[in-house]
Amino acid sequence: MTQSFIPPAKPIIGDEERAAVDRVLRSGMIAQGPEVAAFETEFSEHFKLGRACVAVNSGTSGLHLGLLSCGIGAGDEVIVPSFTFAATANSVALTGATPVFADISADDFTLDPASVEASITERTKAIMPVHLYGHPAKMDTLRTIADSHSLLLFEDAAQAHGASLNGTPVGAFGEFAMFSLYPTKNMTSGEGGMVSCVDATIERNVRLYRNQGMLQQYHNEVVGLNNRMTDIHAAIGRVQLTKVGAWTRKRQDNAAFLDAHLRGVTVPHVAPGATHVYHQYTIRVPEDRDGFAAALREEYGVGSGVYYPIPNHELPSLARFAPGLELPATREAADQVLSLPIYPSLTPIELERIAHGVNALAEAGA
Repeated sequence: MTQSFIPPAKPIIGDEERAAVDRVLRSGMIAQGPEVAAFETEFSEHFKLGRACVAVNSGTSGLHLGLLSCGIGAGDEVIVPSFTFAATANSVALTGATPVFADISADDFTLDPASVEASITERTKAIMPVHLYGHPAKMDTLRTIADSHSLLLFEDAAQAHGASLNGTPVGAFGEFAMFSLYPTKNMTSGEGGMVSCVDATIERNVRLYRNQGMLQQYHNEVVGLNNRMTDIHAAIGRVQLTKVGAWTRKRQDNAAFLDAHLRGVTVPHVAPGATHVYHQYTIRVPEDRDGFAAALREEYGVGSGVYYPIPNHELPSLARFAPGLELPATREAADQVLSLPIYPSLTPIELERIAHGVNALAEAGA
């Protein structure tokens, strides 16, 4: 194969990010400092969240601290999807609470409200949907369910920077929301997370928990952790904020091209009123997904990813929370989903090769 390989993901780091890191290194203020504070403010403003944000050292830390800050702990249950990365349920378990796995809707891979309602018990404290692949979850319906049962509503927005539903940005629906800043996300800080907080109490709690339980040095108010973001990482994130809007539009343009040109597979659904930011462009391959992915790589030089092959409730680490549980839509998705390259730096020729490879394999039955 002489053609260059198209990887499934490709982080974009430019000279501006490198210069920002150098600026911080020259300043001598490397740990959490003014860059982090500026990043928090700019992140909220850029995504029009209308609420305070707190930067942490990873998305998982953001979920963990958000849950702790909202009082989640031993004896509580939090309803989450099983079809997501394990960090969603891990963060619940780390608080001492129990993750309760609900099924997804087949159309957009996010929590099915009917399954959520059926999963509520007297111990349920909160619902935490994931805006999977960059498509917003059914937040209006989930808010109605949460309010009717006096439950809290949180958001795992790890993959959904800039997504919205009926004009409201993700990150502005729940008591808290977490955005991941891992290198393969739609924007990165090298590593990190951002927590948006509905009120000053939750914001203060997150700030306490991320810094060993103190806002004033050596005045520890609670038992906390070291989940701080460094100024180095914040400097990268601040530069990426100036680029993510254009990158998102390019992702959407790439998705529109694939929507128009792919045949024989199920392309991503976009709900009415939803803005999809295409962290992943995820198709369904109904038969032999793994063989399809291998042929796409070997014959056409196109990488792809399966997110996620093993549902959380079937993982050895989390299965104890869901003995005997069956989630049919989750199981089907795990068997069929395949995420194609969608990142902003794809060229028109690469997009055409992706479409050609998918169509040829679909027509041939892989």
